[in-house]
Order: sequence, then structure tokens, then C-alpha cells
Amino acid sequence: MSAPWVVVGLGNPGPRYAGNRHNVGAMVVDELARRTGSTLKSHKARAVAAQARLGPLPGEPVVLAVPSSYMNESGGPVSALLKFFGAGPDRLVVAHDELDIEAGVVRLKRGGGEGGHNGLRSISQSLGTRDYYRVRVGIGRPPGRMDPADFVLRDFSAAERKELPFLLDDAADAVEALVRDGLLEAQQRFHSPR
Repeated sequence: MSAPWVVVGLGNPGPRYAGNRHNVGAMVVDELARRTGSTLKSHKARAVAAQARLGPLPGEPVVLAVPSSYMNESGGPVSALLKFFGAGPDRLVVAHDELDIEAGVVRLKRGGGEGGHNGLRSISQSLGTRDYYRVRVGIGRPPGRMDPADFVLRDFSAAERKELPFLLDDAADAVEALVRDGLLEAQQRFHSPR
């Protein structure tokens, strides 16, 4: 029996950060939990997690999780989750916000750099590898000279909030496609112009 996929959504804990752009990865996992009728519950790996199945029946076994730590300490919980569920980095999918992708666009990749993303950096350090899957949710660049750190820790604007359900839907579809059909097929679907 192969290990389940571990799908982690990155964000910061608590209501103060809940609507931030930086928490869009956690929002994607919330959407997947909603779709699968799962409830994320406290897990000893310093995360909230649920076991579910993604895709058409019988579905792929997955663990949906959001670290309970702050973003820059995501590596410990992610590493502990993989260990607990007997999964390697090759079964890890991390959903996260991406400044270098236009707002509203979803991209998938495996490996590569962290692009200054502290959550990804922490995960790569904890796992000793960058070779895991990422579902990159575009939030665009900050306006004018705004510091990117300030931008990601702000809530989505009113206009962005109108589009957010569609973005979360796309990102959740991308996770499902990746788990079900593999990276190349998922990339062909989400990277081609629509």
C-alpha cells in the first residue's frame, strides 16, 4: 500500500491572519476539506489535519493539513506529518501564495527555488530537499514601492475577494489534477491559456 499524498496549505495561524494573501495556501486546503466533507482536527505534528480521498471514486488517499505554526516555521510540522503518515517528499504537495505569478493564476511545479518564500525555505531546510510539488497561487506583485512582506500580510482587497472563490476553486482543482493525473497532465491543463 503506497503512502498517502500529503497536501499542505501554508499560512499563519489565528484570526488576525485569516484573510491575508499569505494564507491563500491554507484557504486552498480549506476548500479541499469542504469538497471532501472533511474536518481538519488538531494533530500532534503541530498542524490541523484530516484524512480524505481526492478525485473520482474511489479517489486517491490524501492527508489535508495546515501547520499550526507561523509560516517561517512550517518545516517542522510538514516534516512531522510526512514521518507520521510514512510519506516521502515525492508525495508532498504544498499550496502557497506566489508574488511572481499574476494574481488569479495557478501554476504547478516540482522542486526549484523558494523565491524568498519563508514557508518554502523552512520546509526545504527541514526535509533536506527542495524536490517536492508546489501548487503556486498567484497573488501578483505589490503596488508601487510597497514592501512585499507588508503586501502578503494584508487582506485581499475588495475586488480580489470577489475573485477569490474562483482562484481557490482553480487551485483546489490543480491539487486534485496533480494527485490524480500527475504533474505533466496537470501542468498542461493549468498552464495553457484558457
